Amino acid sequence: MRLLAALTLLHLALWPNPVVAGEAAGPFTLAASARLRLESIDGQFRPAPAPHSDTMLSLRTEIAAGYDAGPVRFNAEVWDARGWWQDARSSANTGEINAFELVQANIELPLAGKSALKLGRYTLDLGNRRMVARQRFRNTTNAFTGAHLMLAGGAGRKLDLMFALPHQRLPDDRDGILADRVQWDRESLDVMFLGAHGTLPGVVGGTLQSYAFALIERDGARLATANRRIGTIGARHFVRPAAGKWDHDVEGAVQFGKARRTTAAADQTDLDVMAWFVHAEFGHTVKGGWTPRVVAMIDAASGDGGQPGKFTRFDTLYSARRFEFGPNGLYGPFRRSNIVSPSLRLEVAPSRRSDAFIAWRTAWAEDRRDQFAATGVRDASGESGSLGAHQIEGRLRHWILPGRLQVDAGAALLLKRRLLRDAPNAPATGNTRYGYIDLTLSL
Repeated sequence: MRLLAALTLLHLALWPNPVVAGEAAGPFTLAASARLRLESIDGQFRPAPAPHSDTMLSLRTEIAAGYDAGPVRFNAEVWDARGWWQDARSSANTGEINAFELVQANIELPLAGKSALKLGRYTLDLGNRRMVARQRFRNTTNAFTGAHLMLAGGAGRKLDLMFALPHQRLPDDRDGILADRVQWDRESLDVMFLGAHGTLPGVVGGTLQSYAFALIERDGARLATANRRIGTIGARHFVRPAAGKWDHDVEGAVQFGKARRTTAAADQTDLDVMAWFVHAEFGHTVKGGWTPRVVAMIDAASGDGGQPGKFTRFDTLYSARRFEFGPNGLYGPFRRSNIVSPSLRLEVAPSRRSDAFIAWRTAWAEDRRDQFAATGVRDASGESGSLGAHQIEGRLRHWILPGRLQVDAGAALLLKRRLLRDAPNAPATGNTRYGYIDLTLSL
């Protein structure tokens, strides 16, 4: 299996008349890509047993095919995500490893205009991907089985309706992950996710999006859950960046319902959920060479203080985070959970083939008694304070062959502060240094 993806891509590359993304030969379409990444972390921020330093070489291969039969279209997509060289105690999990998985296999029925109904396995981006996302930087992706109805109106108006059984990526045991074992992902009625997401342009000089989601789960014979029965409602207003203009992106959401504090079988206490999340960013793009854009933003999401009968940590659902919080993979200390974090960013585009940015971020725990963001570090007494860290991050991307071959390199320095240094389970490893480089071939 390890050679299958590489051989397939080699065949496509040498094929005299390949069908590539965006091109069709009659009713058939075929697209493929392969991304090879080398990443390394030193000065680990995660508690033991995560190793102080770790290195991983990963390969993600995607092959997508479609057949347009006229009244319906058939779509299929395989992702093969594998990793090598990582430590036996590595933090690499099903977010990085998921060998040979059919993430999409659906029937698409075209409706009036650009509207369509998908039935089967599918991936999905909604809004700015802060609640539901198809992954890009991460090595594996969120996927669902169910129905997705996309109703498209004129002038950019759109309504997405979904009913889905989220996939449980497998294998999820340490030995299976280290061995890149092939095991079919599982979906079941034990976890159901449904919702609506609407887009309405031309509102107060920008675009308004609103959404409502429900996540309903229960323990199954092969799945331990926190028995979440939570609703999420939110809204977003944004103006896209443009040369010489100001832009903004403001979003907020609240969660409510019932959940348990842990997934332990002995935890049978249903708690009242009340959590929140806010994102606000304001930017300005300068006209002229490199079109620099300066952005100020803040992200905040509630944490859980362990109050009797209440659970207040915001649930990140099926979101993506790299585009705001920095690279994940072996890194990824931040997410939309128990965090208050302002950031400044400078973005540049030296040419049509290159783009880069450098960013600074500071992060506090919203509730000093809860685990801090995605670090796993926690001081239940709150005596270690709330300031977690400062982060300096940079990224550079360049198309070596436009549309075909791209290199992406980035680095992050996490300057730990009191919470990440003094909490009882914080590792004494100094500041965290992380870097990666990857090469993506698209066919």
